Amino acid sequence: MKRSNLFLLGLLLAGSGVGQAAVTVSGDVRSPGHFDIKPGARLLDVILRAQPNAESYWLGAAWLHHSLLDKQARLKAGVLFDLKLLQRGALLDGKNTRANLSARLYEQVEQLPVTGRQVAVLDPIAVETGFARNSLLDDGDRLIYPARPSTVEVLGAVAQPCHVPYRALREIRAYAQDCTVIDDAERDYLWLIQPDGQVRRVGVAAWNREDGVVAAPGSRILVPIRSDDLETPTPELNQQLAEFLATQPLAEVAP
Repeated sequence: MKRSNLFLLGLLLAGSGVGQAAVTVSGDVRSPGHFDIKPGARLLDVILRAQPNAESYWLGAAWLHHSLLDKQARLKAGVLFDLKLLQRGALLDGKNTRANLSARLYEQVEQLPVTGRQVAVLDPIAVETGFARNSLLDDGDRLIYPARPSTVEVLGAVAQPCHVPYRALREIRAYAQDCTVIDDAERDYLWLIQPDGQVRRVGVAAWNREDGVVAAPGSRILVPIRSDDLETPTPELNQQLAEFLATQPLAEVAP
């Protein structure tokens, strides 16, 4: 009797679809929604079914990879820890504006989700032709194809985050100059966060200037916050902050 009950339970579980894996595709695609996947499914299997529109902003497409959530949760925790440490160190050294900036950035980062974004080329043509990796998918992954933005965001050690209209071939330091950079900024570098999740530190001072570095639509430019003049410096903060900001996908609908 017990064996037959176990057999019936197994049949019920098998018929109920328990363990069915799925990937979600959203944004500017012809067939958004949830797509069931089998073990060994790859990016192209879902991309072809969702059919991203040819006019969508493939450069800013995002793959939110379930297996990266824990790693990026630790990254976020480290950024928050350093921002709190910076705030306390600035208060002890009497640098109140730096402390206020640290507190503001802390609140902004705290509200951002952990996404699991994996840097990847999601151009359907590149994936199909083999110019981009056709990577394995995990259950719970998401693909987002955003609309093309019309601005570049400047944030970090600025009076307030600002969105500057995008202009072709405009260098990143010109975008930063359009915003109010505060005295607590580190002046020698900017951090460029491209729409595809790539991060790069760019020299912008007279002694290390890198010419010809431009931003794509939807890029973020992080003006780094200074900490080398404090008793408790946080030398890894700006890089880790830029890397965490890079995990945030673009909006699915252009503002």
